[in-house]
Formats: sequence, C-alpha cells, structure tokens
Amino acid sequence: MPNMSTEMREVVNPYSLEVIGSVPMSGWDEVNGMLDACHGLATDRSRWLPAYKRIEVLKKLAELMRARFDELAYLIANEGGKPLVDARVEVDRAIDGVGLAIHEIGLMTGKEIPMDLTAAGSGRIAFTQREPIGVVIAASAFNHPLNLIVHQVAPAIATGCPVIVKPAGDTPLSCKAFVDMLYEAGLPKEWCHFALCNNQVAEQMVTDGRVAFFSFIGSARVGWMLRSKLAPGTRCALEHGGVAPVLIEESADVDAMIPLLAKGGFYHSGQVCVSVQRVFAPRSMAQSVAEKLAAEALKLKVGNATDETVDCGPLIRPQEVDRVEEWVNEAVEAGAKVLAGGKRLGDTTYAPTVLLDPPTDVRVSSMEIFGPVVCVYSYDDMDDAIKQANGLPFAFQASVFTKNLDVAMKAVQNFDATAVMVNDHTAFRVDWMPFAGRRQSGYNTGGIGYTMHDMTQDKMAVIKL
Repeated sequence: MPNMSTEMREVVNPYSLEVIGSVPMSGWDEVNGMLDACHGLATDRSRWLPAYKRIEVLKKLAELMRARFDELAYLIANEGGKPLVDARVEVDRAIDGVGLAIHEIGLMTGKEIPMDLTAAGSGRIAFTQREPIGVVIAASAFNHPLNLIVHQVAPAIATGCPVIVKPAGDTPLSCKAFVDMLYEAGLPKEWCHFALCNNQVAEQMVTDGRVAFFSFIGSARVGWMLRSKLAPGTRCALEHGGVAPVLIEESADVDAMIPLLAKGGFYHSGQVCVSVQRVFAPRSMAQSVAEKLAAEALKLKVGNATDETVDCGPLIRPQEVDRVEEWVNEAVEAGAKVLAGGKRLGDTTYAPTVLLDPPTDVRVSSMEIFGPVVCVYSYDDMDDAIKQANGLPFAFQASVFTKNLDVAMKAVQNFDATAVMVNDHTAFRVDWMPFAGRRQSGYNTGGIGYTMHDMTQDKMAVIKL
C-alpha cells in the first residue's frame, strides 16, 4: 500500500469557521492501492470473513460507539452543525443501525427452488445462496456524518464486501472516527479504507472496473453524472434530495400538526433530503396555518450547534447562506409574503423562514431548498394541489394531515412518492424501513436490510439426482 498523502484537509466548525481538526487527503496512487487490496480480497474466497467473525466485529463496534457516545455526538455537532440534541439522536440511530446489520446477517438466506413443476426440471433439486457482490465504494453526504456512513459501510462489512468510504469533505471527522473504531473492533484494515479525496480522484475511483457496487448519497447532479460513467457491471444506489410536499385537509388537527411541521421543516436547519418544504392548505386555512407555523419558527434559537440551548445550527457553508438568501429574496420580489425570518442572521446562519404563497415558478417552489425555509400554498381544489405537488421531477417522501380516511387514502394513492406519512411530517424515518427517491430523487432503495440485499447476489446450485 502506498504511503499516506502528506496533504491535509482542515475541518471547520460551520458556525464559527474555526478549525477543529484535519484529516489526510488520498491521492490516486493511494486510492489505486486501496482498490487493489479490496479487489484481491473480493476475488480470493479463501480470505473471505465468515459470518461469525463479521458479527463479532460489529458487536464490538456497537459497544465502542456506545462507550464514546458523548464524544461522537459532540463531533457531529462540531463539524456538521447539527444541534446537540439531534446529534445525540443520530448517534443512537447509528448504534441501532449496526445492530440492524448484525440482525440482517442471519436473514441472508437463499431459498429452495422447486424443480419438478415441469418434466424438464424433474429429477433435480435446486437452492440459492447469497454471496457478497464485491468491492463497495461508499460516497457520503455531510448532513448525517455518522449515521449515513453506518448505512453504507455497516452493510458492506455485514455482507462480507471490502469497502472504501469517501466522506463529505466538510464532515470527515465522524467517518474517520467510525473507521478507526471498526479497526479497534477487530476488522482487518484491508477490509475498510478511509479515502478523503478530491473530485477528480473520487471520479476515477468510482468508475474503476474493480468496483462492484457504488453507494452515493448527495447531489443529484453529481450522482447521476457518476452513474452514467460507471464501468460495465457496476451496480449502484443513489440517494438525492426531494422537495417534500404536505397536503392539509380541512379536518386536520392544526394544533397537533404545527409542531410536527416545524420539526420536519427546521430540523438541522432544513438540511435533510425529505425536509418539509411545500405545504398545501385550503385557502380558508392557509393564512392561519402559515401564521401558526411562523410563531413556532420565531421560537427557535439559532447559533452554534455545540450550544445545548440551540435549536437550529448553521448551514454547512457560508455559500449556502448566500444561496438561500438569494432564493428567498427572489420569492419575495415575486410576491411571496414573509411571515417569519426571511433574512440571514450572519455569515453562517439563516433565520427559520415561513413564506406564504410564493409563485410556483420561483426556486423555493421548484427546487430543493436544503435550508430553513417552509412555503405554504393556498389551494381551492385538492386534486389541483396534488397535481402541483407531483409536478416536479423530484419525488421522495410526502405527507397528509386529515381525520378523513378517504382523504388519507386518496393522498396515499395519488402522491408520487415512495412513502406517504399520514398525520406526520415528511422527514419521519426509522432505519429498517425502505428509503428511496423516485425519478431524479434517487435510484434503488436504502435502509439497512435493503442495502445489504443490494450488496449481495444470488448463486443457484442445481443438482441432478
């Protein structure tokens, strides 16, 4: 293996922009060595890790993560800007995710294939088994810097796939801590490699012919571009963003709904791929819904995520604050009403914002905001509202608030979404459920068990009696 690069990437707290750490960058020579090592493991069956060994490593990993719970939560808040209260939830989810991967190992079974359904198959027995697909490349996003890594790397380890993980450049410290804990848990180092690299090296790595599976969480523009360049035979899963719609019907319990919408819209300052973004309310209710949501937004404290009292942290980079400011200003100039926020609070923060009736052709209505902005739209006809909700090239999770079963089922049946939440916000998720975007929002299905299935492949044995 080539020596580690001497180039270092400084990591900053996204609120203060103070340097909090650094990690080494990997050049192509080093990444090429990682690919060689991983490909060698994948093609030499005598070196494959048996299931019991993988289980031992993952059990020890979960113990180490639990012992370092507070350290990991602070790291998430410090490098990623997620408030400590939510960072602690992320660590809990990450530990549970490792446990889910352990559980799924025991479910990676094949099945018996009936052969005597025709005369041609008679006199044979057949069965399948699951085998690791090969080298996995996991490229991750900044917004859940530990749990997303768990969702990509733990399934690779659990299925017996050697893996190279490329974290987001803004948040590599949580990933590095996770990989180091894997080693401490007993995983031989050649089975998991940490590779923070520039875009050119990353593209060369992802599109290499030795890669069997590519897992990507991040920008749709980048993800679809990389998919178009994958080597023949490389499988992939892409998770991009959405522009999540919420449908409100007259019978909805507004007082119960507002805190859920505020959580779904302003959690991690809206930097979540299924954040509440577009809320469609009957015209008679829209103003009141927007005002009540604005009142919740105004209660939120914005600041450094490492402060226990902060509800909303910074955006990941100052350029993102510039972008959100530009999009909101465009909407306001086009006629949207600002009921809360609508302004930057500093170089790294933007106020939780509620807009009423922005035009449908401005960017806050037609693109993923990925910031603390929720838009409320008045509608006269529910079918038209659903049509508008479905009218973008992005489709992920959606929700409906109603006490009417017929309306709930209408939304479930007619929303173009992979999941429809009834009387809950769009950002709800547990880690064993399928999680996926449709159309430009993604390709294939996430969730620990689903990812493990994608990282294995069937082999069938047919035995003539």
